[in-house]
Amino acid sequence: MTAHPGGGGELAAVLLRVAEGLRGFPGCEIYLISQDAGDPDTVHVTEVWQDEASAQAALAASSRAGGPDPADVLALLSSPPHRTDLTVLGGVGLPTADGRP
Repeated sequence: MTAHPGGGGELAAVLLRVAEGLRGFPGCEIYLISQDAGDPDTVHVTEVWQDEASAQAALAASSRAGGPDPADVLALLSSPPHRTDLTVLGGVGLPTADGRP
């Protein structure tokens, strides 16, 4: 996500509030906020969910729980967010589809 010029810190802070609200949320494996070292107005969100239904439930629950609304995040952006959907095949930190770490 790219914030309006000079707004990367505010965007990161809002997304970190979103992350706090997801602690212990069913189906959320990872919700990681990172700021580009070379361009602080670019903030990345890496999410790993058990399934799409869990991710959608989190979107619906965030505004009801008093957390930032998705519209609040979008208002901070200079352009639409870029989304890339991936299938986790393995590595360190998450189990594979067959349950192996």
